[in-house]
Amino acid sequence: MYEMLSKKYGMSIAQAKANTQNMVQMAKEVGIDFQFDTLQLTNTFDAHRLTMFAKTQGLMKEMTDRILYAYFTESKHIGDHETLTELAVEVGLDRDAVAGMLANGDLTDEVRMDENAARKYGVTGVPFFLINQKYALTGAQPTEVFVEALEKIIAEDEVTGLNSEDGDACSDDGCEVPKK
Repeated sequence: MYEMLSKKYGMSIAQAKANTQNMVQMAKEVGIDFQFDTLQLTNTFDAHRLTMFAKTQGLMKEMTDRILYAYFTESKHIGDHETLTELAVEVGLDRDAVAGMLANGDLTDEVRMDENAARKYGVTGVPFFLINQKYALTGAQPTEVFVEALEKIIAEDEVTGLNSEDGDACSDDGCEVPKK
C-alpha cells in the first residue's frame, strides 16, 4: 500500500506512511479501525458492480458499508468473487443472484458510466464529495472544512423565486406549465 501511494502521489514511502497514519487517527476518533499494514490492494471494479446490484435491491448503503469494512478493517480481498458473494449474503442479498451477476458481467456499463462521470469531474482519488453537481471536496477532511464549504455553497446558491401571471402555476396537486 505504501509503495503504491508513494508512486501515485510522488512522495517517499515514509511520507505515505505518515499520511495514512493521519487517516488512521482520524478514523479512530470516530470509531473506525483502519488496517493499512494488512490491506490487500486489488481491482475494485466488481465491488462497484456489486454495490450497483445491491442498489437495485434497496441495500446499497449496507453493501457499501460491508465492503468498506471488509477492505479497510478486515483486510479481505474484495476483488475476489467468492469474498464478494459472502459479503453480499451477509447483508441479505441472494447468493445465486449475486454469483450470477458477478459471473456474467452485469452492470459493467453502469460502473463505466460512473467512471466517465468521475473523470469529467476530475476525481483522482477517494474520498471525493460532489455537492450540487458543481462543488467538490477531495480527500479526508475535518468536519470544519465541510461546514465551511456548505455555508459558502448555501450563501452562493440562494434560490430566487419568480412570480408571474404568465409563468408556471403550482399547487399541492403539481405544476401546470401554460401553453404558449
